[in-house]
Amino acid sequence: MRQLPIRIPARILLPIACGLMLAGCGSDTARTLGFTRDAPDEFSVVTRAPLSLPPTLGSLPAPRPGMQRPQELRGRAAGEAVLAPGAAFGVGAARSASQGESALLAQAGQASGAGAAPTGDIRQRVDAEATRLEQPDRSVVDRLMFWRETPQPGTPLDPTREAQRLRENAALGRSVEDGETPVVQRRRQGLFQSIF
Repeated sequence: MRQLPIRIPARILLPIACGLMLAGCGSDTARTLGFTRDAPDEFSVVTRAPLSLPPTLGSLPAPRPGMQRPQELRGRAAGEAVLAPGAAFGVGAARSASQGESALLAQAGQASGAGAAPTGDIRQRVDAEATRLEQPDRSVVDRLMFWRETPQPGTPLDPTREAQRLRENAALGRSVEDGETPVVQRRRQGLFQSIF
């Protein structure tokens, strides 16, 4: 009977050692190696302002090489000018909301008139929500019980009963918010069903 040599060849030991070192690098290794896709930053998309010819060329300001173009707005100022013209600091035309806009804002719960500026931490909130959806928090027990399906987050509505409730509210002239929203009742599991 032939005995196996005690020395492990370097071509087997080296990939194992590299794999162990790479596993200890942390969660950013997959991102660094390009295994995860990063969505573009939707808040930093920039477009150039359209060119226009003034009525008289003599009224143009003198050119200033290397300076910012006067007709262009930078990232945040351009966004504020689009979303809330009255809230931007001197940018965009301040005007009162039309009758339709006022009605829409009143129904949406914002009866203040000219649209409110978005909160300053919107970028962090969007990133946090995306991360929460990509990587839901699962306990060690949930990860070990791989044969069980994880329940979907949220409370599912019963579509037929909800449609019936909405039709009844419309027929009686009530608000769509009146009445109790029907949800799907998940059946309770027995002792052994919850384990398996």
